[in-house]
Amino acid sequence: MLNFISLGSGSSGNCYLLLSSEGGILIDAGIGVRHIKKVLHTYGYSLDIIKAVFVTHDHADHIKAVGVLANDYDIPIYATAPVHEGINRNYCVTSKLTEKHIRYVEKGQILRFLNFDITPFEVPHDSTDNVGYMICYDDKTFCLITDVGHVTDDIRKAVCEANYLILEANHDEDMLKMGPYPAYLKGRIMGDHGHLCNNEAGKLLAESVSEKMRHVWLCHLSEENNHPELCKKTVFSILRSYGIIAGKDFDVEILKRRTPSQVYEL
Repeated sequence: MLNFISLGSGSSGNCYLLLSSEGGILIDAGIGVRHIKKVLHTYGYSLDIIKAVFVTHDHADHIKAVGVLANDYDIPIYATAPVHEGINRNYCVTSKLTEKHIRYVEKGQILRFLNFDITPFEVPHDSTDNVGYMICYDDKTFCLITDVGHVTDDIRKAVCEANYLILEANHDEDMLKMGPYPAYLKGRIMGDHGHLCNNEAGKLLAESVSEKMRHVWLCHLSEENNHPELCKKTVFSILRSYGIIAGKDFDVEILKRRTPSQVYEL
């Protein structure tokens, strides 16, 4: 058994659950614990199934609940050393992590946890540090890549290896350029350590997916600078231009910002 649920995706809070027969892990915990418990209860789970949190980076929308999950529920928090430093500096983490719950991951090093083989890899972003995660379970490979400033060889390799992929498609370039954001923020988002746009996400998929791919979820859509239908139209069009048909060659879906997804059986 391997199940996936998105509990939240976007600047309002990111949190993803991967659940096997031995228990579950959260990738990021940027939504409140009360909401996490409510979503789990909806699907017949309790917080007891969560055995660890694996953090991508130290921005508030990815780490809001890590301190409470660690200190109130005795759940270990895994991240790179720089990300852990950033977590304890971040104003939004009011319940600071202590040595009891701090666990370290290293880029390129496989960590065996439960029945998962978890490998973090470099993802460029303007946080203290940032990683994507490649998670292998039996013959399945699940990858999460978000908050991507620009595409790297490591990212292309991860996409090529994935059967199941969560990939950022943060903004539409024209919406961002014409939108209300100040110039410095537009520059940050479009910069080499900002966020991946719809066109870049579509091109990355078109050029890097292999016949192994089964399902792609596009995540972290901007509320102000993107729209689910526009994102889907853009990505599908790029895939078609490479001879790839979404829904036939592999499934592509948009993860909602605040509404939890269904339970996906992988």
